[in-house]
Amino acid sequence: MTSKRRLLSSVAAALLAALGAGTVLAQTAPPAAAPAPASASASASAPTPESDWISGWSLTGNIGLFSQDVFRGISQTNEKPAVQGGFDLAHKSGLYIGTWASNVSWLSDGNPDVSASVEWDFYGGYKWSLPADFVLDFGAYRYGYPGHYPSNYTKPDTTELYVALDWKMLQAKYSYSVTNIFGFHDSHGSGYIEGNLNWDVVDKVNDYIGKVTLIGHVGHQSYHNWGAYSYTDWKAGASVKAWDLTWGLAVTGTNAQSALYTNRFGTDNSETHVVGWVQKTF
Repeated sequence: MTSKRRLLSSVAAALLAALGAGTVLAQTAPPAAAPAPASASASASAPTPESDWISGWSLTGNIGLFSQDVFRGISQTNEKPAVQGGFDLAHKSGLYIGTWASNVSWLSDGNPDVSASVEWDFYGGYKWSLPADFVLDFGAYRYGYPGHYPSNYTKPDTTELYVALDWKMLQAKYSYSVTNIFGFHDSHGSGYIEGNLNWDVVDKVNDYIGKVTLIGHVGHQSYHNWGAYSYTDWKAGASVKAWDLTWGLAVTGTNAQSALYTNRFGTDNSETHVVGWVQKTF
């Protein structure tokens, strides 16, 4: 993040210097009553809207090791570990874009003719600050699963539009698929509604242990034309910041029909799961 900001600041400074030099060369000597050249120079070096836009960006990243990848209550890795990480580029105006990736196995676990072991997502949106600490967040999210698929196979790549309303520790969010969703044929128009809690109950314990956060979630996935697969999921857990890492533990579960979510290895990916993780943010 630091190198990115240095680069943006250097570009902005170079542009401003060039503009300032052009202004000085074009001016004639001012009358006695005019402001001194020093004042003119200070005015020329004042921040411009363009430089403020450039310097308003921030880049953050994260990488983590998870005991398994659970998405909307369903294990994506056959209850095996996952390495995940991503980057977010945000502007102080509220605009943001990002990318995230993880290893997955659920596609090949369901069909041995499928070779797709990575989920690689892209997203972008806008956060709009409202009165009374409310924040409106809306955007688009693209779930990508690069790999090899049999002919006539409905690929799982999915695009959702979402809108969320945040208030301090609480969030309500709705996602709507504008494509087929996760490999279900003729399923565009499916939706996921959720409520989330991220409550920082302790800001700092001591010099080594920092923020403690309680995590809560409940959601409902509905599949258009595939109603039997629809289900409700939940999650409860906590995370703690210690030694510059985030450590977490959560329990997840669903009321999905087990037979529909059991893969060819006999694993019910919709059952109750315990997930632990350690994550580094930079």
